[in-house]
Amino acid sequence: MSRRIRPRGFAPWRPRPETLEFLTRIQAVLDEYRAYLPLSCRQVFYRLVGAHGYEKTEQAYARLCDVLNRARRAGLIPFAAIRDDGTVLKMPDGWDGQDQLVQALINAATDFRLDRQDGQPARLLFAVEASGMVPQVERIAAEFGIPVHSSGGFDSLTAKHDLACMLSGWSDAEVLHIGDHDPSGVHVFTSLAEDVQALAHSTIRFTRLAVTPEQIASLRLATAPAKPTDRRTFTGETVQAEAIPPDVLAGIVRTTIEERLDHDAFAGVLAEEDRVRTTLRAELVPMLTRFRTRQ
Repeated sequence: MSRRIRPRGFAPWRPRPETLEFLTRIQAVLDEYRAYLPLSCRQVFYRLVGAHGYEKTEQAYARLCDVLNRARRAGLIPFAAIRDDGTVLKMPDGWDGQDQLVQALINAATDFRLDRQDGQPARLLFAVEASGMVPQVERIAAEFGIPVHSSGGFDSLTAKHDLACMLSGWSDAEVLHIGDHDPSGVHVFTSLAEDVQALAHSTIRFTRLAVTPEQIASLRLATAPAKPTDRRTFTGETVQAEAIPPDVLAGIVRTTIEERLDHDAFAGVLAEEDRVRTTLRAELVPMLTRFRTRQ
């Protein structure tokens, strides 16, 4: 007997005509959201469903994952266009030599940043249920100094306690949650809000930013019935957070921040950053350059 062996490493591939047509639709999605790459497989899937008439089934999703796997191995789609999660790599710090360290210090002075939430009326934090969406939210939130957490793991008591301790240091804090509209997603949000607040030493507000019933209707997001095996209380059809197009999600995140932002305080922090950068470069760069030339 023989069995199909999955390809390993880089593998040539000659897709059938119908698969080539499917790859064209996939590439159209990647081109449309080039500014938001990398996308997760599920984000590509929901865009294919919403804009290209792709079938919304688990079998169709599995086919997409398989095609993306083969296409990346064959060099038809860049590896960097798709985000894979679930692995952690910890690299020890190290330097190629003292020149690299000197350059790193110069770069650090050039990129110096203060706490950009300093002076704001409330300390903000994004909690994102799907870890694959964290980089896309972070890309916007980082500009304003707002941290982004993957909240799918917040069933962990340790994670909830750590979050409560972090937010308890502020007189006013708000957690902005992005998660699936399904029994599990609603439970994660409720559990997070109730448990973190109970563990905290100050009042923390929790806001369900997405997915909401209003967004499902206005954005015409793809829905599915709740799983019959899930007995938790829930009303209506389910929607995955990845069903929100990346550009729309970016708009939701940025608008939410702008609505809560004290623009004068933010401008003051940015101005102070520029002043400190100028001072650091004026004093640090010549000193480090002299050190380098003496070696």
